[in-house]
Amino acid sequence: MPITVKELADFCGARIQGGDASAPVHSAADITAAQNGQVTQLTNKRYASYIKDSTATACFIAEDFAVENAPESMALLICTDPEISFIKAVELLHPERTYNRTIAPQAVLEGNVTLGNELYIGPYAVIGENASIGDGSEILAGVYIGKNTKIGKNCRIYPYAVIYDNAVVGNNVIIHSGAIIGADGFGYKFRNNEHVKVPQVGNVIIEDNVEIGANTCIDRGALGSTIIGAGSKIDNLVQIGHNNKVGKNVIMCGQTGVSGSCNIEDYAILAGSSGIADHVTIGRGAVVMARAGVAGNVEAGAQVFGSPAKDKKTAYKEQVAISKLPELVKKVKMLEEKIRVIEEKGDS
Repeated sequence: MPITVKELADFCGARIQGGDASAPVHSAADITAAQNGQVTQLTNKRYASYIKDSTATACFIAEDFAVENAPESMALLICTDPEISFIKAVELLHPERTYNRTIAPQAVLEGNVTLGNELYIGPYAVIGENASIGDGSEILAGVYIGKNTKIGKNCRIYPYAVIYDNAVVGNNVIIHSGAIIGADGFGYKFRNNEHVKVPQVGNVIIEDNVEIGANTCIDRGALGSTIIGAGSKIDNLVQIGHNNKVGKNVIMCGQTGVSGSCNIEDYAILAGSSGIADHVTIGRGAVVMARAGVAGNVEAGAQVFGSPAKDKKTAYKEQVAISKLPELVKKVKMLEEKIRVIEEKGDS
């Protein structure tokens, strides 16, 4: 349902400059596409040129962000943190789907399942023996939750996610479709010309406020637990091996792979397609840049790049030097030819 610019500004803690405070706003859009009736944001000067011809009804900007050529019809919503204010606006204008608090008759609940209050359990979800689901959680269609698994309060598990036995999931956790939590770790010993499987008898612990992307796999510990710390956000298509300890508020971007028994400390960032060898520590607040291959420990606060990964500045210098190799090879050949000519003259 549309709200007025003033109502939106009050909700997001912004003050209005220009435009029509009574104009209706029904949705949000980015600055390149926003139209009449929509709110947008401008937080990067690279996109400032779009505001001149924009027909958006309102635009969030920062207190110290200079805007030129804004249309008279556009209300500028000035605030201290326009990105957060815009997030609030999006949540207000595009509310998440809600589910009736019910248990579908097609759901399968095995023996001794403990259910909290105000739950939704969708069709063909399977809840294993001795599992428990906390208050307000939503278990969508086709989810499998193994025996002895504990799901906290206000979680949302999307369709066809699988959570193996004995897992522990905290409060306010989101697990997207196709994620596999608690599959066997990849452990084998080579004996007598064959690979002997190492039993994987641990579990996975996911702490509060974690989000796990679609088709991500988090393996159970071989002995003990694989742990995902509170507030960490894991993208789609990430592989986290057995017995990893992931700290608080860690970011793991898509196609990252972490081998077994690693320690990813608080606030670390693993960018897209990065790879981490086993038994490695990534220090607090360190950044592993995209497609980096890490074979050794990374110090707290460091930024590494390349494969094998090394300090970002060093790796960039090496990349620049490599780009000059064809020119250097050409010069070397010219010098070799000159030397050959000189030597022939000397011999004659």
